[in-house]
Amino acid sequence: MISGTSRKRWIIACPVFACLMVGSAAAQGRAQNQPGVFDYYVLSLSWSPSFCETSRSGDKELQCGSRPYSFVVHGLWPQYHKGFPEACQVPAPRLDRRIVERMLDLMPSRTLVLHEWDAHGTCSGLSQPDYFDTVRKARAAVTIPPEYVEPQAPLTVTPREVIDSFLKANAGLPPDGIELDCDRTRLREVRICLSRDLHFRACTDNRNGCRADKIVMPPVRGR
Repeated sequence: MISGTSRKRWIIACPVFACLMVGSAAAQGRAQNQPGVFDYYVLSLSWSPSFCETSRSGDKELQCGSRPYSFVVHGLWPQYHKGFPEACQVPAPRLDRRIVERMLDLMPSRTLVLHEWDAHGTCSGLSQPDYFDTVRKARAAVTIPPEYVEPQAPLTVTPREVIDSFLKANAGLPPDGIELDCDRTRLREVRICLSRDLHFRACTDNRNGCRADKIVMPPVRGR
């Protein structure tokens, strides 16, 4: 998961005027941190077992308990072609607690859900229900490779093998539309770039955050 600080951050049909504004998102100097003005999304999927092995966060009870989480949603991040908006409304509108509870199947941390709305949802230009509905649709657009759905033993893989598995499982995902994040030994996240209408696309600010030759994917917990 799940640290809001771990990120290297990187709807839908719109009226002509709004689309022109969207198209100008690359001209960030005049639109920086303006809600709804961005170019595409990054869907970040966290490898939950790595988080549970390494995080000192106190907000681990849901994610690191008896349920065998594998990939969970860290966030859906609006992205410019270069750079990204963040915290586009300060203070952010208070997030409806009913939405928080509904998102826990995909994002098993109340603190995370609240943070993602404040830091990224406010930049989407969407209402609270629409933003988290978009998060859910973005997650549904990505197929997790079967070997990573619920491994019962540690997997030792290369970054290239993880990328190739996602490319194979997701028709239309371009090789430059995915990046990984890892520490020295473990996979932490898979990040996939999606258009504003949630189709696979290239990442224009791709910076590979995993340079290890081999990485471990700890097994799911709770079994």
